[in-house]
Amino acid sequence: MVGAEHRTDPPARDQRLKVLAMSSTGGHWVQLLRLAPAWDGCDVTYATATGDFRERVAELAVRRGQPAPGYAVFTDANRWQKAKLVRQLLEVALILLKVRPDVIITTGASAGYFAIRLGKLMGARCCWLDSIANAEELSLSGRKAGPHADLFLTQWPELARPEGPHFRGAVL
Repeated sequence: MVGAEHRTDPPARDQRLKVLAMSSTGGHWVQLLRLAPAWDGCDVTYATATGDFRERVAELAVRRGQPAPGYAVFTDANRWQKAKLVRQLLEVALILLKVRPDVIITTGASAGYFAIRLGKLMGARCCWLDSIANAEELSLSGRKAGPHADLFLTQWPELARPEGPHFRGAVL
């Protein structure tokens, strides 16, 4: 996108950093929630493929003394569901336009890939953390999104490479 600038300056003192924490459900979601203390003090919006976790993330935030986070839902899709992937892409784009995050953190999968690619065009800083389930090789989404992320991480030291992904520990 021509003219898109990378937002490197922190928000003004009266503004909190806007974080979009996004993942598919299941293990990706569990790992994402384990990272939640890292964005305490930020204006957080969670996005996943179900509305079932909305109350749970609000409870967790309040327990940590944080305001209830925003919450968005996108269509669940995978690489074999092309029409659903297109719908998911459009929904992720709308979430990004609504939230306008400074930072995107994702543990995968396809929606995280879309968020990284589109978020970079909007000037967001992006972090991809590949799922701990990918012990022998990176996920397809991770292989595709990681090189576009500002921080590209794996949870397995054996998968770390100088150009990324990098190993900084495991979430689980």
